Amino acid sequence: MRGPTDSDRGRSVEVELERKQMGTVESFIRLGLGFAILVGCALALSVILVLLSPWRVARIRAGNVYGHMVGRTLIWLGKWDLIKGGFERCDPKKPALYVSNHTSTLDIFTGMWTCPIGGCAVAKKEIAHIPGFGQAYWLSGHLLIDRGNRESAIAGLSSTARLVQENGLSLWMWPEGTRSPDGQMRPFKKGFVHMALETGLPIRPVVVHDAHKCWPARTMKIFPGPLAIDVLPDIDTSDWAVETLEEHVAQVYEIMEAALKPHQRYTP
Repeated sequence: MRGPTDSDRGRSVEVELERKQMGTVESFIRLGLGFAILVGCALALSVILVLLSPWRVARIRAGNVYGHMVGRTLIWLGKWDLIKGGFERCDPKKPALYVSNHTSTLDIFTGMWTCPIGGCAVAKKEIAHIPGFGQAYWLSGHLLIDRGNRESAIAGLSSTARLVQENGLSLWMWPEGTRSPDGQMRPFKKGFVHMALETGLPIRPVVVHDAHKCWPARTMKIFPGPLAIDVLPDIDTSDWAVETLEEHVAQVYEIMEAALKPHQRYTP
């Protein structure tokens, strides 16, 4: 398995022009194998999670270990060359609220790999519908929220915020709330700011470039090649307040948008 390095970054634009679709048969074989690995490892993990049921933090960490192994394997199967920037900032000893843009199913796997051990993910409840993986996600103690039930979502976020504070954990969120259909970063919802206020964690932006070109939404088409991810410097939240919530949303959005290529910046 090829180890991605920052030195590869200089060739990303050049290789992008050469990106070609993987053959239909090969893509189905690789996606089928990837799904089998995802589900098989999730079922094995579920046994461990049941044994760890009294300890949510231990389950979260076990889920992170699974994510690091499976996420890396699935990216390798897709023949995506990960170009990493700022990954030294993903330090488990320095908890943060990771926020990332969301343009492809591939983001689930890059997030699993990027999220540090001790990082609790916040995702929509639909993930629970993925056979094997969804059940393991739920058992692992990571948060599933029902966007259609505001009271339930708020209660779940508040409970997770307390867990994070008490145990020195990180959080991972996709503030757009859903996957972008065209790669452009959509406006952010405000939940991540509320979580920053409750936990006191700094924001650590994660920018994923062109994942929608690697694996377009709602297709089985795979386009191997470079997949660049940048972990940006922390944004201090110690002086944030509810009264200036909109300003904080705009601040984080603008920083992440500036790190994206022009074609991924939102055009209303």
